[in-house]
Amino acid sequence: MSFNIGLSGLYAANKQLDVTGNNIANVATTGFKSSRAEFQDVYSASKLGTGSKAVGSGVRLANVAQQFTQGDINNTGNVLDMGINGSGFFVLNNSGSLSYTRAGTFKVDKEGYVTNTDGSARLQGYGVDANGKIQNGVLTDLRIDTSNLAPKSTSTISSTINLNSTSDVIDQSIAANRFDPSKQATFTKQFSTPVFDSQGNQHVMDQYMVKTGPNTWDTYTLIDGRNPDGSDPAVVATPATPDIPAIPADPSIPGDTGTPAIPGTPAILANPAIPSTMTFDSSGKLVSVSTPVTPPTTPPTATIGNDLKITGWTPGKVTNGVWAANGAAANPEGLTIAMGSTTQFNADTARSIPAQDGYATGQITSLSIDGSGVLLANFSNYQTKAIGQISLASFTNEQGLQPIGGSSWKESYASGIPGFDAPQSGTLGMIESNSLEESNVNLTNELVDLIKGQSNYQANAKTISTQSTIMQTIIQMA
Repeated sequence: MSFNIGLSGLYAANKQLDVTGNNIANVATTGFKSSRAEFQDVYSASKLGTGSKAVGSGVRLANVAQQFTQGDINNTGNVLDMGINGSGFFVLNNSGSLSYTRAGTFKVDKEGYVTNTDGSARLQGYGVDANGKIQNGVLTDLRIDTSNLAPKSTSTISSTINLNSTSDVIDQSIAANRFDPSKQATFTKQFSTPVFDSQGNQHVMDQYMVKTGPNTWDTYTLIDGRNPDGSDPAVVATPATPDIPAIPADPSIPGDTGTPAIPGTPAILANPAIPSTMTFDSSGKLVSVSTPVTPPTTPPTATIGNDLKITGWTPGKVTNGVWAANGAAANPEGLTIAMGSTTQFNADTARSIPAQDGYATGQITSLSIDGSGVLLANFSNYQTKAIGQISLASFTNEQGLQPIGGSSWKESYASGIPGFDAPQSGTLGMIESNSLEESNVNLTNELVDLIKGQSNYQANAKTISTQSTIMQTIIQMA
């Protein structure tokens, strides 16, 4: 029996050295999880059990258990290098066969799919719909779409405006004070905002603020210096007539009283800009915005609210002083300028940076991945769009997973079925982009275990050698 006991010890020590050696060999393998050899003693027993004086029959290898402790996460600078800080596994699909890994060394193949290092399996996650909303629940091959981002016509504009309550009133009943965008004296302040048509062409929308009374302001809105319908507000329908000076009486002519002066008439514009009227209360807060309906109705009507609505905009372009439609269209719902945050306080007339929801065509310039695994594409038109989200898998018994090499595992009966969800959901960890999780092998401990395994091997070999010596002695006595 001593020979068998020693042989079992040699086998166990050899397995311990194998496990330790494998750990040391993978000390630099990304996502590698170290293993531990677990042993059990062996006793010969009958149905009635073992006696009180039973001697053990040696040792056997019970299990080689992988240790799924966290490895160090180090920065690499590559956006598709990803480490999981916490629990969970990346999900890979190889022709319908799922595997699981902690090695986040991914790349993009020629078709734009995110794959593992050798390109044999595709990273799994959740896709997005046409509006960029993540479609949770259905795993799909993650793909980086490098096509252009289609333009979007502007539908809303918002900003915070303060109109100085101490500004001078401009009496527009006086001909010289009537609004003229080319004459700064006819308006109090001008604000410009970029807007976009359906083809992504940028236009300049100008708002001209005119104080008409103690708590009333008119705002004229022009796009590319034109009325929204493309008409030129500066076109004169009826020219101005000059003043006719008075002719004094001629004393030499009896009864001549002279001719009084005849004032001239201002020019009548063919397409005058039509203002919206803002009314404020005594505390300087906006009460309403009254916008005339376009085209005018008979009798005239107005839309009253806290927003300024522009409909009927025909996008165009002025070339050599001639305006022509450019073939694009405005947003079908019109263009709404949110004026609810406008105030009339005793402070400078100023506006915050406006926000508008339109943009031109964009080309993808970079990719970023946040902690929840959402892949965000950044475009040249300053837009950011979600193009997918990484999914992580979790198991009830991680140590029950079946290793298949390549720092990957397969589901097994012992591991239980996987649960899929987004990173940072439940107990799942977060994604750290531009980083990799290193092997969790502690090299110092492994070198110590190597020495211990060698000593164990030598000791068991000594057991066999001693038994051999005893047997030789017995044989010589015979």
